[in-house]
Amino acid sequence: MSKIKIFSLGGLNEIGKNMYVIEVDKDIFIFDAGLKYADDKMLGVDYIIPNYDYLKENKKKIKGFFITHGHDQQMGAIPDMIADFPNVPIYGTTFTLELLKVAFEEDGIKTNQLKEIKAHRKINFGNVSIFPISVTHSVPDSVGYVIYTPDGAIFYTGNFVFDPTMVGAYKTDIGKLAYVGKQGVLCLMSESLYADKAGFTSPKHRTADAMSEILYRNEGRILINISQAQFYRIQELFNEILKTKRNVVILGKSLESIVLKAIDIGYLNFEKSRIKNIHQVNDPAVVVLISDEREKPFSNLKRIIRGYDKFIKISTEDTVVFATPVYDGMEKSATVMYDNIAKIGANLVILSSKKYASYHASSEDLLLMLDLMNPKYYFPVIGEYRHQVESAKKAVSLGMKEDNILLRLNGQTVTFINGELVENKESIKVDDILIDGKTVGDIGELVLKDREALSDNGIVIVTVTLDKETKKVLAGPEILTRGFIYVKDNIDLIKEAESLSLAIVNENIKPNYVDFNKIKSGIRDKVGKYFYQQTECKPMILIVMQEV
Repeated sequence: MSKIKIFSLGGLNEIGKNMYVIEVDKDIFIFDAGLKYADDKMLGVDYIIPNYDYLKENKKKIKGFFITHGHDQQMGAIPDMIADFPNVPIYGTTFTLELLKVAFEEDGIKTNQLKEIKAHRKINFGNVSIFPISVTHSVPDSVGYVIYTPDGAIFYTGNFVFDPTMVGAYKTDIGKLAYVGKQGVLCLMSESLYADKAGFTSPKHRTADAMSEILYRNEGRILINISQAQFYRIQELFNEILKTKRNVVILGKSLESIVLKAIDIGYLNFEKSRIKNIHQVNDPAVVVLISDEREKPFSNLKRIIRGYDKFIKISTEDTVVFATPVYDGMEKSATVMYDNIAKIGANLVILSSKKYASYHASSEDLLLMLDLMNPKYYFPVIGEYRHQVESAKKAVSLGMKEDNILLRLNGQTVTFINGELVENKESIKVDDILIDGKTVGDIGELVLKDREALSDNGIVIVTVTLDKETKKVLAGPEILTRGFIYVKDNIDLIKEAESLSLAIVNENIKPNYVDFNKIKSGIRDKVGKYFYQQTECKPMILIVMQEV
């Protein structure tokens, strides 16, 4: 008999940033460690990962990270976290670890913590064992994890769909799922992202016909924006390209590395000789794959549209295809790109996310999973809260008691003692860590607010030079502005601000002492109020003082 605690550090009431923690007595098991893409409002922020202070405080108890599949929303935080957990194993299937290795190489990370696992081979940790089961998703080698405890099994599905046409590394072992369900499942943790969509996701996720039509209807060069997350969609595209005489050029170092590696190890079927180098990107019948970078969605395509790419320019003869669903919060950026492509005169094709769904479980997929598992308790995960609620409704429709359905937010715990749910108010500290560029660590809310202020109102710099001996003003105050006002049209405003600043400087200069703090706070206060009265703007004011 044991005490089990389940909670999320990320992934509930949001899309992305998945990280689920299961504690069995004194052992901690972490399932997925993902990132969330920053939206248009998060100025300069590349991506977001969960705050993992709780894990750092309990690192000696951690038995491992268990990654379900190779998507950034499931494993994108690992490169930023790994330095804090130098001795913790990272478990994943062959292809998942290959994708993780690519991310490590880009960041210059060297480690021997990666532990390759095989589906349907148990991993033992004393009286707890982990059993991976293959499931169908848009990348090969995806798995869900069964956690066998003394009080019953817990099954975390990861992302999945049911599609009997998917074979090989994409196939769901439905027999193993049914076997686990017959043994008895204490708690099912199932994804919820498409819970409000009717029917099965299959066959709405298939794009082969659309890819074929695009290739045959457009004679010129075709530029396809696609994410490595949509890996099976790349395979569908390659299958159709093999029926033509077209060659392929891949823009994006990460995607190129992954595609070539996948062909080498048998996870992608394509003629490697037909993948050409960047110097053939302007061939008239070539298909150009343009990938998103991990931290900056659309960054490569934006550069091309703006004319900044030294290898490729979009022309009126080109067809530009958006084959990847737009990330939540990036709709405005996507719309601007669509308009700019239309202005260039290129043919624009957008695969509708309604007609061509991603590989997530719709309502019938969830009902089938619930029926196979027949869990005592149901914990909807992965998705906004409304998705979790819709997922809960599916469980109710199958006869599950509402008291046995666990709707939680990040940090709110679920506790089982001896296999029974125990109500408690325990909450784990959760927060976002904002990542900017290659900086490891949170840039913080204050930095984000400063960026917002600069973007809204600009900056004013007040410079003053004093004599080191006499403390008299030698030069200034001089005012420089950026993003605030057009100086030539507002000379009187600037001169008045300089006069106010000079008066404040003189008030705080003594024969042998200058009160720099009072000068700076006084200028910020009086000059700031003056600017607001005249312009109704509040620029950031920086004061630079020096003695010579």
